[in-house]
Amino acid sequence: MKSLELPPPRDEFEMVMDDGVPIVARIHGNARGTRLFFSHGNGFAADGYLPFWGVLLERFEVVVFDFRNHGRNGPSPAESHDYAHFIADLASVRRQVTSRLGARTSVGVFHSMSARAAMKEAVDTGFHWDALVLFEPANVPLRGHALYTMMVTFENKLVELAGRRRRRYDDPGELAREYAANRFHRRWVEGAHELMARAVLRREEDTGAWVLACRPQLEAAIYGEAMELDLWPAYGDYGGPVKLIGADAQMDGASASAVANRALASESDYVYEAIAGTGHLLQIEKPEACIGAMTSFLEDLGIAV
Repeated sequence: MKSLELPPPRDEFEMVMDDGVPIVARIHGNARGTRLFFSHGNGFAADGYLPFWGVLLERFEVVVFDFRNHGRNGPSPAESHDYAHFIADLASVRRQVTSRLGARTSVGVFHSMSARAAMKEAVDTGFHWDALVLFEPANVPLRGHALYTMMVTFENKLVELAGRRRRRYDDPGELAREYAANRFHRRWVEGAHELMARAVLRREEDTGAWVLACRPQLEAAIYGEAMELDLWPAYGDYGGPVKLIGADAQMDGASASAVANRALASESDYVYEAIAGTGHLLQIEKPEACIGAMTSFLEDLGIAV
């Protein structure tokens, strides 16, 4: 089995969010390139997407960070694990990185949960990026929409699955094998199952067991909250350039989120592209195609330098 190894960051530092929760940023890549802020989906971790962001380092400066209670961050209270705090964290991360590294053309590159947070921040508080690239935000349409019931059913199923998820493992290989056996994750590139398992697990010093950084009840809560966000924005609501990149809504077994993203894009004239033959974790299924979809958009804007 191929093993994927994380490159050492050029810089790494801890940021303190508005409520005192620490979040770790890792700075990789070209110190003179356009700055990409990168983060992950619910229950995953940014390091596990290395097959995607690792290819960008020669051309871009990449700020890699996990949301609270995920990845390299320590545990924080359940009562502050929600989209309101995620949105505040996005603003704080952007501000602290800019303060440390200096102002730079900055693009948010987010997947699923983090993409939803970025969407809601933009429509609720204003557009604070030079561009946003959103991979597979699994948004629930407004009540009465033809796809509303489909997406509510999908999110409820995710709530159920997350609530039953085991948290403890003898070693990361156990979780890697679970990922590889899951029909939704079988298309990941070689080595990505092991990589993601290492990214989402932390070893307990007292027991030696490996535990999920994101507690299953917190993962479930975020799926549940997605049904209450009323997040189905028109393209003009953002106030800046956005590209929506979705999974393949036409293939057999297409994810509900792929179908929803196609509908959102068509209803509001989004800049949109679907990556053929991919599911929800498209960035670690076909990373080169995802990079092409992103960089072509940034080049059209004149900011991919």
